[in-house]
Amino acid sequence: MTIENYIAICGGESNIRRVLTAQGKLIFAVKDWQLVGDYHSMADAELVLDEWQLIFMRPKTLGDDELYQLGRSIERQQQTQIEGVQQPTSCPYRPHWHISPPRGLLNDPNGFIYHQGQYHLFYQWYPFACQHKDKYWAHLTSKDLVNWEWQPIAITPSDYFDSHGAFSGHALSHGEELLLFYTGNVRIGAQRERQTMQCLATSADGIHFEKLGPVIDALPPGVTAHIRDPKVVRHQDHWLMLLGAQTSELMGRLAIYRSADLKHWDFLGLFGEELGQFGYMWECPDAFELNGQHFVVLGPQGIQSRSPHHTVPHHNGIAVANWSEEGGVRLSGFQHLDHGFDFYAPQTLQTPDGRRVICAWMGLPDEVEQPTVENGWIHQLTSMRELSHQDGKLYQQPAREMDQLFGPIQEIELNETEYTLVNNAYELSVELEWGEQLTLFAGEKHRLVIEASAGSQTLLLDRSQTLIQTGDKVRELKLTSDRVQLRILADASSVEVFVNGGEAVMTSRVFVEQSSTGIALVGQSKLAQVRMITKPREPFLYQ
Repeated sequence: MTIENYIAICGGESNIRRVLTAQGKLIFAVKDWQLVGDYHSMADAELVLDEWQLIFMRPKTLGDDELYQLGRSIERQQQTQIEGVQQPTSCPYRPHWHISPPRGLLNDPNGFIYHQGQYHLFYQWYPFACQHKDKYWAHLTSKDLVNWEWQPIAITPSDYFDSHGAFSGHALSHGEELLLFYTGNVRIGAQRERQTMQCLATSADGIHFEKLGPVIDALPPGVTAHIRDPKVVRHQDHWLMLLGAQTSELMGRLAIYRSADLKHWDFLGLFGEELGQFGYMWECPDAFELNGQHFVVLGPQGIQSRSPHHTVPHHNGIAVANWSEEGGVRLSGFQHLDHGFDFYAPQTLQTPDGRRVICAWMGLPDEVEQPTVENGWIHQLTSMRELSHQDGKLYQQPAREMDQLFGPIQEIELNETEYTLVNNAYELSVELEWGEQLTLFAGEKHRLVIEASAGSQTLLLDRSQTLIQTGDKVRELKLTSDRVQLRILADASSVEVFVNGGEAVMTSRVFVEQSSTGIALVGQSKLAQVRMITKPREPFLYQ
């Protein structure tokens, strides 16, 4: 049979939702079962979740190229389908300047890079509901890291190698081309058996992308199908691909491949054993150099927290990296990148003037119950932050481009009487002494509390008096400083607290009633500096 015969039985190209291939079988998921022709003598049918699938034996004469062409038809249908969901819903929690999805679910930032005169930022997106389902790559571009323009969707889950989601990855600026490396996610049968492939898409203009398909289509030895999120870096005279992985013993590790041409990859090995049993899975690796020191970013899942308040298994952090000549790496000195509630899957880029800027998902896996769901969207990205490494310490500060968002500095007196702002979109700078308590997003029923607890010399971020519906309520950060200097970015439904010049950051979503815009201080009355937002909300972004 030819591919045309299969398409006809399935009711035509427009009736095919996805195509799969595994273990000598060819599987078509259809949209409307009533359009399916007579298949009984040559195929089985199975209902998998909410879709009917026709399962044929795959003839040896049917090549991947023919399936790839069918993928282009599915891709065109998907691109047309998402045209109706690119206008943002109205919502009081929508940020003024943080990146949020117009509808549906946003998670990991992807492909964060400077290429051919502008910044590119992609993110994981399921457009049709606030659920973790088949992921697309949304695409934004910017000249200044602040004003972002919506571009055509870069990648859709259209092919046999990524039909259940174009999962996370990074970008590479390679001459005139922009390359996207990502993980193709496929699930087979009612048991949802996972297939994982590392894939490549390329663009000559930085806007329109052509999939080249898998560059790694099999698992390395000793690794489960949980291997994903490729990061490609140059090392010596070759390329390295770093992947978050889970070993057969259910331990997180860094898998590394090596290539001379970016298309043919050889497995180098698993790395990170020196960290011991450090979680059951690692995700979202990144690698870069700061002031002469090499680092690797990791998202270990399942490591033990020192705080009884921290019950979520998903963590984020960065480790010192020592590279070998061949491309192996030893990791040490792991530390968290953010000590708040909502920070995961960070990616970095290098600006033209040499700064390292980081952006992350302001959310966590498995947490999909937030008030914004009522308005059809969920999650956002963090602010753009500059990373630096000085005197053995890692620092984060809002990227200097963020200054254009805010108006002139105003001095306000903080005490126990609430000082009411126009809205919850501002930058606030204040210094606390131990034993004092700062209240933000304050109103009759709700508030966010930042407490400098004197007894334990711990900074507490407490969101128990907000409308948060899932996840932990308290985060704590041990400090040794005499005082606590805070620089706070608030934006409608989020807060990012930069502590003591950026030695630590605490990030959280904050949901309160719109009238809850007060600030108060329990402690010694003092002056604080505030700058209000001047940039309007972002609905124009998607037009």
